[in-house]
Amino acid sequence: MTRFVTLPTQDMSTEEAYRLLCGCVTPRPVAWITTQSAEGRVNAAPFSSYNYVAHSPPMVAINIGSRAGEFKDTARNIRETGEFVVNVATEANLELVHATGADYPPEIGEPEQLGIELIASTLVKPPRILATPVQMECRLEQMLPLGRGLNTLYIGEVVAFHLSDDIFDGRYVDT
Repeated sequence: MTRFVTLPTQDMSTEEAYRLLCGCVTPRPVAWITTQSAEGRVNAAPFSSYNYVAHSPPMVAINIGSRAGEFKDTARNIRETGEFVVNVATEANLELVHATGADYPPEIGEPEQLGIELIASTLVKPPRILATPVQMECRLEQMLPLGRGLNTLYIGEVVAFHLSDDIFDGRYVDT
């Protein structure tokens, strides 16, 4: 007979809940988000809490937590400009993706610092990451504060898809 451990959440710490969710919701694809500040500085950061949420029009949602009550650079840039690009990370990008997750000050652009090659987007200002096979240019549709105010769900309309011909046969994507 299977036995279960029951863990009520009302007294659970934020860290405990995060750890449990990350262990329970798997696999989690990684969105490598590029944004651009109002001053033009490019930011790149990984987020594993994202998914598509609509298909007509196509929309994606990214959950971004705050850090010590402050918005992360990605969230601040999306709020300022209303634009972002979801670059789909692969195992080949793993080391650079991980490196962009470090805590860089806002005046440091991760792509420039780490030598990540960028390519211009067609409909939004933030550039795309060349080494990724899927890039989705997005415009902010809605922001939804969640929970105790530590997280915000950013919902963006995908205004352009860029797909490597290695994974796209003209109809289907094979990632």
